[in-house]
Amino acid sequence: MMAVAAARALSGRQRVFVGIGLPSTAANLARRTHAPDLVLVYESGTLGSKPDRLPASIGDGILAETADAVISVPEVFNYWLQPGRIDIGFLGAAQLDRFGNINTTVVGDYTAPKVRLPGAGGAPEIAASCREVYVVVRQSRRSFVERVDFVTSFGHGTGRGDRERLGLRGAGPTLVITDLGVFRPDAGTAELVLTDLHEGVSLDDVRAATGWDLKVAPDLGRTRPPTADELAALRALKEASK
Repeated sequence: MMAVAAARALSGRQRVFVGIGLPSTAANLARRTHAPDLVLVYESGTLGSKPDRLPASIGDGILAETADAVISVPEVFNYWLQPGRIDIGFLGAAQLDRFGNINTTVVGDYTAPKVRLPGAGGAPEIAASCREVYVVVRQSRRSFVERVDFVTSFGHGTGRGDRERLGLRGAGPTLVITDLGVFRPDAGTAELVLTDLHEGVSLDDVRAATGWDLKVAPDLGRTRPPTADELAALRALKEASK
């Protein structure tokens, strides 16, 4: 459901900065179904990759073999990401707070953490410079927290206007997709609001998995279940990757 919901959010000739895992699955699913002209950009320097299976890593040879162009990593960041030429950046999170700030650095105090996480990589620049950011994360009170322990990737700070004050180019997180539902920032406050529930999920389920007083859209919707075509394309991608 997470992969399908993320894929549906992509369209046309959007340039998408793709990470391995669910973001890659979603982007390749979209390209195989309703968005064949989607331009996939991987951090390793491949532009316009068209893999016929899910890549194992950003260094998977199939990304270079099927790309329109292969450039250096500095070029990806200096000439594509930082100037704002990427439409959508996908990010994951260990912790996400109500304003879409992301932590992938440490859980607990930075000087004596309970858990040390993989770190930033290119995520802070993706969060700063992509025109929009989509976050895909499994939801629980451990991941959906009142305030992240460390801001690895800036979302909306403490509310609307913080990104502009810092001079950040992109709009920040405009869509958060979890295994329970879909969230979007409020137009006035930038606080994440639940806008759609996935099939079989109740509002109580989402509240129980959220570490803050959750705001809910007055016209709360339901995510459409995956179609037969979406499931067939998703299964074909996964089967080809074995």
